[in-house]
Amino acid sequence: MSKGKYSVRKFFNDIHLWMGVASGIILFIVCLSGTIYTFRHEVEHALEPEKYEVKKPENSSLLSSNQLIALVEKETSGKVTSISIPADETSSYELSVKSSPEERRGTGYYVNPYTGEILGTQGGAVSDFFLVIMRLHRWLLIEGDAGKIIVGVSTIIFVFLIISGIVIWMPKKWKNWKQGFKIKYNANWKRVNHDLHNTLGFYSAILLLIMALTGLCWSFGWYRDGLSNVIGAKVFGGRGGSAEQVQVPADSTRLPLAALLATANDEFDYEGNYRISIPYNAEEAITIQKSGVGFFASSGSDKIQLNPYNAEIIKIERFADKPFNEKIASSIKPLHTGEIFGLFSKILYFISCLIATSLPVTGIIIWINKLKKKRAAKKKKNKVLVQK
Repeated sequence: MSKGKYSVRKFFNDIHLWMGVASGIILFIVCLSGTIYTFRHEVEHALEPEKYEVKKPENSSLLSSNQLIALVEKETSGKVTSISIPADETSSYELSVKSSPEERRGTGYYVNPYTGEILGTQGGAVSDFFLVIMRLHRWLLIEGDAGKIIVGVSTIIFVFLIISGIVIWMPKKWKNWKQGFKIKYNANWKRVNHDLHNTLGFYSAILLLIMALTGLCWSFGWYRDGLSNVIGAKVFGGRGGSAEQVQVPADSTRLPLAALLATANDEFDYEGNYRISIPYNAEEAITIQKSGVGFFASSGSDKIQLNPYNAEIIKIERFADKPFNEKIASSIKPLHTGEIFGLFSKILYFISCLIATSLPVTGIIIWINKLKKKRAAKKKKNKVLVQK
């Protein structure tokens, strides 16, 4: 191939360069906010332990779920619509309370399961900070659809940057493959900066591609629908699913939640966190979800619907039994946030997001260095021509 011919590699290099320059600032903001948001729950628990942590008193036992519900409903003058029960005995319970059936989302109250004391609500300075970070990540704090579109288009560009970056990373000669896997720290700062961009970008490429492709589900409805068609299962299809109907007996007395939990625990015999959804309607089943805990815990949860009057199993969904396409469709959010395999994957995502945040910076520096090099070469060439 002649020296002056426009090659495929040069084409990808130009795409990578100009798309990176065009979207650099937006991608920096989106990646930085995503990095900060990764450990949101851990940071909230660390900065506000009084809401999330409780001391287990000696010679005392947990109050029943029904007792806690009665105490919270009396205190708030509302109705508890869900209760989250953690596996950790030193963690508070979270109860969601609605003031009316029409209220879309209830207020979350953190409660000491040993005393019934309300420790706090979902709001607060730390929660408000992360709410701002989420809005910055999703739509750049721009109200309406404009922010979503800007982030969405920048994310599409990011996908092309990742793909073109992988092509550029591939060495021209097989013997140079090893150079792409390491950073030459003993070289000059320009080479180190190039290696930081090239090598770290390669190592994080797969996770960043997953984040980008799943993140587009929040930006564009057409993309979400298209992905649902490709997968063969509806993305976000499990949100707000209605409970099955049951026949209300003459006495209309519901069983204690402990009895329903016992039935759920017989079906899902492993350590995990529970979330019990309590419907307003007396004719609806009670839904109990259980998810595993641990460093490598899967984000997939098991779900069971029970007749609240006799604990009869009406419907049961085990995540492990779902077809692969349904597992993917129901895991879009944890695939995007890094919660797909517990703390293990969150750490990997945090590192990848941190790398992604650095890529626009190191990329711009590479571009500036190339411009300086071209100007210096042009200046030198003009100087030689003048001397001649």
